[in-house]
Amino acid sequence: MSSKKKKKTNNNLKQTKEELVRKMLIAIGENPDREGLKETPARVVKSWDELYKGYDSTKLPNIKTFNNGNDGLVYDTLIADEGKFYSMCEHHILPISGRYFFAYIPHAKGKILGLSKVARVIDHFSSKLQVQERLVSEVVDYIYNELSKDTMYKPLGVALVMDANHMCKEMRGVRKSGKMRTTKLTGVFMEPATRAEFMSWVNKHG
Repeated sequence: MSSKKKKKTNNNLKQTKEELVRKMLIAIGENPDREGLKETPARVVKSWDELYKGYDSTKLPNIKTFNNGNDGLVYDTLIADEGKFYSMCEHHILPISGRYFFAYIPHAKGKILGLSKVARVIDHFSSKLQVQERLVSEVVDYIYNELSKDTMYKPLGVALVMDANHMCKEMRGVRKSGKMRTTKLTGVFMEPATRAEFMSWVNKHG
């Protein structure tokens, strides 16, 4: 497709999306032509590029891994990271926001990764309509597979806990606050001692 034709197609799609937002505003009883809402359809469509970038597979983060021990230090114990995440509930298209707690144990002869990559992966898979149960699995599976590429030495275990508030529960329906926790543990994190160490760290920082 030529760049000119591609640009025309993108413009047509943008106009279609903006018209959908206009119809939504009318459907909820608003007037999309009033002063405060004139630019809203364009703003909403622009925000979709960021909120739902997870549907674009070309934006999936490239995880650069390193051979364990390359710098003279072999690490084969727990490595952990935590941070915030945001997503959108697929049932009511309302925000989900919370914190994640990630950990993995690399094989002594396997691969390690920079923890900033974890945040990028979580951001990518969060940027689409989600349920928390699927989100935690998608992140763990992707990182495990990346750490397992081109090596026979797989990570000893990968773990992720996500705690989040769901606005579909707090803003509508029962209108009650409360966090939802989802967990996925693989490998040695299924063993009582390692699981206890990880969950103790999660609960201390949660």
